This record gives sequence, C-alpha cells and structure tokens, in this order.
Amino acid sequence: MLDAAVIFPGQGSQAVGMGKDLADNFLVAREVFEQVDDILSERISKLIFEGPMEDLTQTRNTQPALMAMSMAVVKVLESELGKPIHEWVNLGAGHSLGEYSALTASGALSLEQATRLLRVRGDAMQSAVPEGDGAMAALIGGTIEQAERLCNEVSHLGVCMIANDNSSEQQVISGLKAAVEHACVQASSLGFKRAIPLNVSAPFHSSLMEPAAEVMKKALEETHGDPLAFPIVANVTADLVEEWVNFQKLLVLQVTGRVRWRETLLKFRQEGIATCYELGAGKVLAGLAKRTTPELVVKSVGTVDEIKEFVSNFR
Repeated sequence: MLDAAVIFPGQGSQAVGMGKDLADNFLVAREVFEQVDDILSERISKLIFEGPMEDLTQTRNTQPALMAMSMAVVKVLESELGKPIHEWVNLGAGHSLGEYSALTASGALSLEQATRLLRVRGDAMQSAVPEGDGAMAALIGGTIEQAERLCNEVSHLGVCMIANDNSSEQQVISGLKAAVEHACVQASSLGFKRAIPLNVSAPFHSSLMEPAAEVMKKALEETHGDPLAFPIVANVTADLVEEWVNFQKLLVLQVTGRVRWRETLLKFRQEGIATCYELGAGKVLAGLAKRTTPELVVKSVGTVDEIKEFVSNFR
C-alpha cells in the first residue's frame, strides 16, 4: 500500500452514534474515547454516542469528538494489522480540524496534545465573532475562479472570502452575514447551480477569525511536537510538510486561511498516490474526491464492517 494516503474529515462529518460500534467491539477504540474523556474532564464520549446532536455540533465539542473518532479508527487498524500506520501509507492530510487528526496519526502530536489544542481552537473560533454577525454558504456547480469573482462583487458589504476550495464543483464562502447572504442571491447570475447557507455558528476560515488565530498562535508556540512519521499536505499551501516547526505556523494561518482541499487531492496524484483511506466519521471526503480526482480511489473506513473489509483486503 505504499501508493496510499490517509485523509481525515472535518466539521460537518459528525453524527450521533459515530464510533460506538468500534468502542463496543475493540478495546483500543474504547481506550481512545476514555482517554479523551479524561483529558477534557467530561464524558464527551457519551455525547458522541448518545447526543443530542445540537450539543455535538457545538464547535468546542465537534472538534475533539471528530479527532477522537478518527484516532479510534487508526488505533483499531494498527492493532488489527499489527503494523503502525506509517508502514502502510505514504502521505496524509486532514480537512480543517482533520489536520490535527493527521498530525496525531503521524506521531507529531499526542492524543492529549491534540485534544487540548482542539478544545482551545473550538472555544476561540466560537467566540471570535459575535453570534449572528457571520455566515457561511456552499456554492455548487461553479469554479474557484467564479467563486473569487463572486466574493469580489459583494466585498463592498464586508468580508466575504473563500473558506474551503473543496472540489472542482464546490466551494464554501465565509464572512459577514450581509455579504454572504448577498453572495447567495447573486450566485446564479455568475453561473452557480445553487448557493446553500450553512448552519454554522461562526464564519470559519475567514479574516474575521483573527482573534482565534492569535489564541492558537500562543497555544501552538507552547506545544512541543515530535517528528512526523509521514509527510502531510498542509491545508493552506497544498504542499508537503515534514517538520512540526512548520506546522506550528501553518496551523495558525489555517484559522483564517483557505482550506485548499481540491489542490490537496491534485497534490496526491502528483505524488503518485493511487488510493486514499478516509479514516473517521462519514464519507464527505470520498464524495469530494469523486468530483475532483475520479481516478483516485477513496475508501471510507469508520465502522466495524469497513474495518473488517480493509483488513481482509490488506492481507
């Protein structure tokens, strides 16, 4: 599998009950959730397994929850295969908060470090902009160039930026509510099929997140990371990064910067990757890859059955 990469989902992939079958069937998975509970001094595993969804989707909970889910999958796979992850993949990447999951899987961050950083990140992003002032929307059926033009056309109303370049047919914009709402109205005139307002609590990955970036700068400067066992394609550059010291800076830029996911998938192909394994909750990243790099095989691994299939095919 040395032409393989692992990718880790971000916010939007969460679901009540995710990981429960893993915890019920694998001790190593159960231990991950228990450790995250202990680190946060709360039963976030109960929230993950039982809900309510309204609480799980609060940013401060979603971020460590999705990382815990991804790391439970990683630990089960390593246990079942009898091999550490770096022996069966070449590269990694994670979508937004998923970048912390990738860094944890690579050994750069411990589970405790990632959990604490993501709780700080979630709180900082939630409080950076007064509730109701910001908004985000998904643009469907247009190009990145069209999305940039749309943002420019509504800039007189305030900040409106591309937050995620997700695929060749989907971008997400973020900014002040008035600007984003006007962009949704104008989207069809620029050739987009649809513009869908997103149910989020803040304008993530926009310049309005600068207060959160300052908080993360301090937190990351105080975090000692270990060497990466495999390179990771960074969100904000779509380039390979092999040193923790570089990620200390890039993770700060990521708070306000664009998630270049389409370019990340193209980078995988450029590096000779043929197969990606989406480790964690849902199948969002697999869907995005089909639109951008259909020749790239992406398999989602997040349930007991999917793990059994992965292990069977590996052997």
